[in-house]
Amino acid sequence: MKNLLKVVLIAGCMVFAGTLAKAQGKTGYINFNAVIDQMPDTKVISSQLQTYQQTFITQLQSMQNEYQTKGADYESKRATMTDAVRTQREAELTDLQKRIQDYQTTAQGKVEAEKDRLGKPLLDKVKAAITAVAKEKGYAYVIDSSQGIFIVSPEADDLMPAVKIKLGLK
Repeated sequence: MKNLLKVVLIAGCMVFAGTLAKAQGKTGYINFNAVIDQMPDTKVISSQLQTYQQTFITQLQSMQNEYQTKGADYESKRATMTDAVRTQREAELTDLQKRIQDYQTTAQGKVEAEKDRLGKPLLDKVKAAITAVAKEKGYAYVIDSSQGIFIVSPEADDLMPAVKIKLGLK
């Protein structure tokens, strides 16, 4: 009787394990960055971002030129300056250098925020296409192969061709 109970219990566990294995679903992969790079909107966004970034670069170059001019003037006249004037000019140069660094940090933050703002609709569009293809084809998981961090992964299918068709890319 005990042996029969063990056999039934083991058989039940095997059926349950088989059901779990089937319930996990299919896994697919896609190179997300490659899809983004192929989108026509990427070039437009890149161009807009470069134009936006150029305004900061122009201002930064102007500030650096001012710093170099004042620094050269300070070095050439330093020997003839009084201690009070020398201290004042050094403070001006230090202040200008700090303003340049602050401006550069602020500009980088603004450019990054603009990049996120411009890129969000494109990212959302690609994610929606990937989600739709995964749903249509019955994939439970889709892995981004552009990250390249998977040393060992389960066998999967490449969704790139289907997503490109969904997005109208060649």
